[in-house]
Formats: sequence, C-alpha cells, structure tokens
Amino acid sequence: MTGSGAVIVGLGGLGAPAAAALAASGVGPLRLIDPDVVESSNLPRQPLYGEDDVGRPKVRVAASRLRARFPGLVVEAIQERVEAATASRLLGGHRVILDGTDGLPVKVLLNEAAHALAVPLVHAGAVGFDGQLLTIVPDETACLRCLFPELPDEDDLPTCQQSGILGPVVGLVGLAAAREAAMIVSGRSPRLANRLAVLDATKLRWRSIALRPNPRCPLCLAGRRAQVPGSA
Repeated sequence: MTGSGAVIVGLGGLGAPAAAALAASGVGPLRLIDPDVVESSNLPRQPLYGEDDVGRPKVRVAASRLRARFPGLVVEAIQERVEAATASRLLGGHRVILDGTDGLPVKVLLNEAAHALAVPLVHAGAVGFDGQLLTIVPDETACLRCLFPELPDEDDLPTCQQSGILGPVVGLVGLAAAREAAMIVSGRSPRLANRLAVLDATKLRWRSIALRPNPRCPLCLAGRRAQVPGSA
C-alpha cells in the first residue's frame, strides 16, 4: 500500500468526530475536504465548531482546532466539493479515504474513485436512529455497488431532513469509522472488510452482516478497475 495519512471527505456529523478521533490517535497527515461553512444547526452534533464559527469554512475551523489540540499534526484544509473532474487530484496519495458525506451521488463517486486509485475506503452513513459502516478494499472486498448493482433513485432514499438525525448516532458511527481508518493507516487488517456493521440506536446495538463481492457488480466484475471519473 502506498501513500500516507488519511483524507476525510465531509466535515459534518460523521467527519468531524472522525477527524478528531484520528488526530487523537496520532494518524497523520490529514486532508480535510468540505465545501460548506458552519451553520448554527450544525453545532449540536459537530464537535469541532462553536457559535463564533458560524459562517466560517468548516475545513478551516476544523484544521485550526486540530492543530491547536495536537501540536505537530499536519492538517491540510481544502474547501472544495469532490466531483468527477476533481476526484483523482483530491483523493490520490493517501492510505485511506473516509467518507463523511450524506448524499448518495458523492458516496457512489467515492466508491468509484477508491477503486480507480486502489485506495481503501471507509464508507459511513447515518439517518434517523440508524447507522452503517463498511470498509472497502478495492479488488478484494465487497463494495458499495456490490450491495446496490442497480442504484436506487436518490428521491427514494430517506434523508436527514426527512427522518432527522441524532448527534450521538453520527458521533458513534464517525468514531467507529475513524477506528477502521486508523487500522488501515497502521497496516493492520480492518475489522469491517466484507462486513457491513449496522447500528440500531434505539437498542444501542451494533450487528454485522457478512458480505462477499457480487459477481454482477458493475464495478468489480472480473477484477476490472474503473477509471477515476474525469481523469481521462
């Protein structure tokens, strides 16, 4: 495995606690990517921000806080959206990608880019009282498209705006994602390769589902590695 450190895409309810946990565990350098600014609605569930940060770029606030708490930590802040044309430039050169986003299109894009770059991806998601986590090792384990060969319409999926989201739920999932990413950076085998971890916060219980690569997956079929979108 080549590259160094971790890149975190999305510095919201999932990515902010994950970034703090990775920094505390000594993982670095960190690249933080998010296009958004801090909003007052973020404060209850995004621990790196305070009232004085409203209106400021999330990545710059997060990077500043992490450098102050962990002197010597190398943190790069990029206020940009990961898109097809920018995926290779933004995500390449790291040992692991941590998905802290909350939308299906960008999650699919990260899955494709991880395969093209041969970089492991820790996929995380949460909505309502539920969370999920999956570590994807390109050409070795099941990926997001293995689970969904035919992608559902984004309108058919519940959103945080519709179902709500609890701070403790995204916090738990973000911390678990950081643990997986830290294991990869340190050269250890991630626990959730070929396993989908599902959190039911109403019962305070995690359960895991064994997975295997789907022979009909349009991305993994015959070990084919997709090209990074927009890099041709």
